[in-house]
Amino acid sequence: MKITGVFVLTLALAGCAMHQTASDNPIAFRTESCRAISEQEVAGLFDRWNQSLQTGDARKVVANYAVRSILLPTVSNKPRLTPAEKEDYFQHFLENRPSGKIDFRFIELGCNSAVDAGLYTFTFGKTGAVVQARYTYTYRWDGAQWLITSHHSSAMPEKK
Repeated sequence: MKITGVFVLTLALAGCAMHQTASDNPIAFRTESCRAISEQEVAGLFDRWNQSLQTGDARKVVANYAVRSILLPTVSNKPRLTPAEKEDYFQHFLENRPSGKIDFRFIELGCNSAVDAGLYTFTFGKTGAVVQARYTYTYRWDGAQWLITSHHSSAMPEKK
């Protein structure tokens, strides 16, 4: 009798679990394979972005961003959401021939995502100006490549 009771209880619990739908608990049925990335590879994503700045072509810079992404730029108060808005920002930003250098970074790796945050310095070839800023890039693997999903940059609040 004890074995039958345990068997019936097991079937009942299994039946309850089988009736659960993805809308009841979407995480329970989500399967995702994670694309591995190293800290060096994440650092290389900044280099890729910085090299696209050197081309002077705003479209090449914007190609680093996912279609659904946000840019909170250093020298504009307007959040840039669409590729066209990002391209507009970079057309103006690139006029001064910027080049970035990482001064300090912290990288966090996740499943198909990565965060690179820290401090960087931009030197502007046209004017000679130097701007130190804080940054955060979040990246997501889209199945083919790593793209920026959010990019925040702000000038350092305290001057040296």
